[in-house]
Amino acid sequence: MAAYIIRRIFGMIPILLVISIISFILIQLPPGDFLTSQLHRMQQQGEQINEERIAALRARYGLDKPMHVQYVKWITHFVRGDMGYSFEWNRPVNELIWDRLGYTVLIALASMLFTWAVAFPIGVYSALRQYSPADYLFTALGFLGLSVPSFMLALVLMYVGYERFGVSVGGLFSPEYIAEPWGLGKLGDFLRHIWIPMIVVGLGGTAGLIRVMRANLLDELQKPYVTTARAKGLSNVKLILKYPVRIALNPFMSTIGWMLPGLFSGAVIAAVVLSLPTTGPLLLGALKSQDMYLAGSFIMILSALTVIGTLISDIMLALIDPRIRYE
Repeated sequence: MAAYIIRRIFGMIPILLVISIISFILIQLPPGDFLTSQLHRMQQQGEQINEERIAALRARYGLDKPMHVQYVKWITHFVRGDMGYSFEWNRPVNELIWDRLGYTVLIALASMLFTWAVAFPIGVYSALRQYSPADYLFTALGFLGLSVPSFMLALVLMYVGYERFGVSVGGLFSPEYIAEPWGLGKLGDFLRHIWIPMIVVGLGGTAGLIRVMRANLLDELQKPYVTTARAKGLSNVKLILKYPVRIALNPFMSTIGWMLPGLFSGAVIAAVVLSLPTTGPLLLGALKSQDMYLAGSFIMILSALTVIGTLISDIMLALIDPRIRYE
């Protein structure tokens, strides 16, 4: 196992290098750049810009250099922990990301716990009570959860939260707590708001995992080792929880590969609708404005989290499923 982990870590380096090159090229691929967009906006506002100022701005942002020179400069600084400077925000990328990362992680972790806490028992119950009225009900709700867009659910929950519970629409805090320091009052207000993004972000994954858990457990219950264990007198509860459920948990472990980048990016559209101070809307704005250092840093971090999450998933699968072994 140790040798496998070491090989995977060293194998991540060329993968991330290739991803960084492709990401940088794709960000630069559309015609123009951030400065072009800014100049167009300034011209629309009636500002006169001479050629000397344009050249000075290009030199300031490093846009007068060839693409490969810009890439080398960016990636060497990135490896050292300096993600560059955001053109649009006029701030270091590190500051922009870390300012929003805490709320992003809190919402994503709450959503992940909500997903697992709901999907696991419902999936097990649906498999054990196949074709029962409850199974049909959960199946219908699962398909509904998969089909309803997150932004529509966000709008519905915002209405319900405001009309039924008196929670202010959007954001993570009521207006009077936004600028206040952390205390019991602000914490309570935060907990009153976080349930809406938690459900919005987690519901789609919940519906999918219910179906996967049900299908996997049904498949395991038909295997000969379950029949043999029952014939030996093993209690039904112990049998179900110790063997089939443990193996059917594999999809939960395998989701870590995409949940880690989800911790960082979040549900972008839902975050925009709910006015959440997370990293998702920041990434969307960077891509729209071709803010290459901010967008490139986001893509690199998401790629690294995907690779790391896949490695963690593989390790967890090997721990819970003895059939999986890595040489």
